[in-house]
Amino acid sequence: MKLIVTLERDETGMLVAECPAIPGCISQGKTEDEALANIREAIAACLEARAANGMPLTVATREVEVAL
Repeated sequence: MKLIVTLERDETGMLVAECPAIPGCISQGKTEDEALANIREAIAACLEARAANGMPLTVATREVEVAL
């Protein structure tokens, strides 16, 4: 399974990683490698929890470009 992950630096300098297709699936790290490793673990845990609770594993997301 391949999922899109977003990376954004927060005000403290940490990289926040989020998987939009899994609501609430967020992690962080000091480096990009650490943030990606942590979000992989978070995704696995979120998928397991969603499956155990009979929830859909992911939700549909769309990326739309908006012109200003």
